[in-house]
Amino acid sequence: MKNQVSVVGLGYVGLPLAVSAANAGFKVIGVDVDEVKVSEINKGKSEIEDINNDELAGLVEGGKLIAKSDYASIESSEIVVICVPTPLLQNKLPDLSYLESAAKSIKGKLSDGSLVILESTVAPGTTREFLAPLLEFDFTRPEKKFNLAFSPERIDPMNQNWTLNNTPKIVAGLTTESKNLAVKFYSGFIEKIIECESVEVAETAKLLENSFRFINISFINEISIFCQKLGIDVNEVIKAASSKPYGFMPFYPSVGVGGHCIPVDPIYLANAAKTLGVPSRFIDLAEQINQEMPIHFVDRAEEKLDGLKNKKILVVGVAYKPNVADIRESPAKLLIAGLKQKGAQVSWHDDLVKEWNGENSVALSNKYDLAILATPHDYLDLTKLVDVPILNTRGSI
Repeated sequence: MKNQVSVVGLGYVGLPLAVSAANAGFKVIGVDVDEVKVSEINKGKSEIEDINNDELAGLVEGGKLIAKSDYASIESSEIVVICVPTPLLQNKLPDLSYLESAAKSIKGKLSDGSLVILESTVAPGTTREFLAPLLEFDFTRPEKKFNLAFSPERIDPMNQNWTLNNTPKIVAGLTTESKNLAVKFYSGFIEKIIECESVEVAETAKLLENSFRFINISFINEISIFCQKLGIDVNEVIKAASSKPYGFMPFYPSVGVGGHCIPVDPIYLANAAKTLGVPSRFIDLAEQINQEMPIHFVDRAEEKLDGLKNKKILVVGVAYKPNVADIRESPAKLLIAGLKQKGAQVSWHDDLVKEWNGENSVALSNKYDLAILATPHDYLDLTKLVDVPILNTRGSI
């Protein structure tokens, strides 16, 4: 058995990491304050689509992975990986409360020479200026204390081609020793490691990745509106443009960007830019477009039905992306709110989400004046709508 690893936070990032590390021979203790989640994991059950329950149960039964709701395991762990959420507050500022709470729970329990790795997405400077002081990292004598590294997560739920194991892993450390230890750890189960010269480079690279996607998705959503007005299929336009073997990358239209990364990370970058007094106009504009897309489809629905008051509308798919149950930052929330504001009677269908905002998923049927396809899960059988007209947010004319 290799070193003991504590993974703090057992969500979409932490649990896949814990499973991969356990499969690589590490003894893994997963730490999460959600006692229900801890109990389910220890029964071999996961709510995360990427995790195979049989595989998880085998690791639990074999003593290779166990979940706990306390931080006692930190004292006997050579490696501690922090995978807690870093969402946005209502005022769009970074919410570091989960990270702060985890750091305070870890502080004082770290053994000499142990390694702490932050995987949570943060603004440049957070590892060095926020987390290190919280953990009382000693820059003058790091070899006598613990090591601190940053390696941003690159999880894309339900992506069958790029998984945790074959997606290149960015790694940086506050010291050379910290980086080397982190590289050694991840090399045990990740094929390619990319070493960065500083934690600030790695932090900014993570924000750049998703800001690039955010801006381009918002741009293609504008193009989709243009194509709809022109009476041509935006997906055919994208297909034609994609035939160019260089200088073009396809992005696809939607009702808006959701999830724990793409709509959040760029705002971290924009806030950092404002702090430094430099512009972030592309991100600001992309955020504006992203917020406007649900309302665009409310307007299209209103136009299609010649008014929405008392009309029965079914929103199909409310998760932020196909084939997952994750509703974080889902644009369906703004879509539904906008429809209701216009007086529509709104129901939604999503058998993966099932319950959301105090409401339950309804069956697909022909009892509606209009169906709006927001998230096209693979399981959907739209023939059950019979003759209900469908407004496809993914690029219909």
